[in-house]
Amino acid sequence: MTTLKIGDKAPDFKIANQDGKIVNLSDFSKKKLVLFFYPKASTPGCTMEACNLSDNYSRFESSGYAILGISSDSVKRQLNFKNKFNFPYDLLADEDKSVIISYGVWGPKKFMGREYDGIHRTTFVIDGKGVIEKIITKVKTKVHSEQILE
Repeated sequence: MTTLKIGDKAPDFKIANQDGKIVNLSDFSKKKLVLFFYPKASTPGCTMEACNLSDNYSRFESSGYAILGISSDSVKRQLNFKNKFNFPYDLLADEDKSVIISYGVWGPKKFMGREYDGIHRTTFVIDGKGVIEKIITKVKTKVHSEQILE
């Protein structure tokens, strides 16, 4: 789905987190960043994925990673999702889908025989220089941390 490849420069972004504070890709220079795109806050698959990353947060931190989740949900919805599950990382509200589109994760999907446009669950691992190191398009929500850290 995404046209980005390993070795490409990650598209820059400037977007509000769950508290309305602006977050930039450049805030994470010198760190590896796990940027995970998910379809909708508080839905079963997205909750499973976000909780798996949260449960393994100390492993990511000790390996020098930061984590950001991103969906087209509102700032308020992201705040509710973060608070409900006490996530230790920020959730970004891309309501106009500009970042989602720039990363190439918006497009046609199928669910129960119905076709519609939506966010493809995709994770990008970006190095401290802003270069994409890994792209995971077949996300296993229950064991996503293993997919990233393997």
